[in-house]
Amino acid sequence: MPRRIAIIQGHPDAGARHFGHALADEYAKGAEDGGHAVQRLEVAKLDFPLLRTKEEFEHGRPPDSIKLAQEAIVWADHLVILYPLWLGDVPALLKAFFEQVFRPGFAFEYGPEGRFPKKRLTGKSARIVVTMGMPAFVYRWVFFAHSLKNLDKNILRFSGIGPVKHALIGTVEGMTDKQRAGWLDRLRALGEQGQ
Repeated sequence: MPRRIAIIQGHPDAGARHFGHALADEYAKGAEDGGHAVQRLEVAKLDFPLLRTKEEFEHGRPPDSIKLAQEAIVWADHLVILYPLWLGDVPALLKAFFEQVFRPGFAFEYGPEGRFPKKRLTGKSARIVVTMGMPAFVYRWVFFAHSLKNLDKNILRFSGIGPVKHALIGTVEGMTDKQRAGWLDRLRALGEQGQ
């Protein structure tokens, strides 16, 4: 069944193309070949300020670029989030984007005192694709994929998005052309399946 897919490219470098961009391109091609509708968001090309206070987070008006991102997320059945691991976490610009987008009133609503917030983005699934310099098994088993788990549980699932699947792509700088081609083929196949 055709799906609506929003691809969120989280690399903060707007001036160059990286392996994550090629992965996003292949996923999008596969999705379109599979009959799915695709919208793409390049976080590095969006203009938005950092949130600095609880008041801004809870009651501030999102800038137009963030409203457009929120519209794409509402439209989508499935989100694909790609980013490079920087200092063991999402790049700061991507974290700032999530703080702007996943606000109360959009991603969740506060409940009565002592109750869990209401999830507002239920019925959507997601895939997180993380590229990194270290071997992926080191990130998963030595560092326990802590930042991936934070994005998965504290942002996406907290808002009602699930299931959330992951693809960890390690040792990016040391990959052979054959290994890169294998990952590109895999992302294209996931796109075709709408996964």
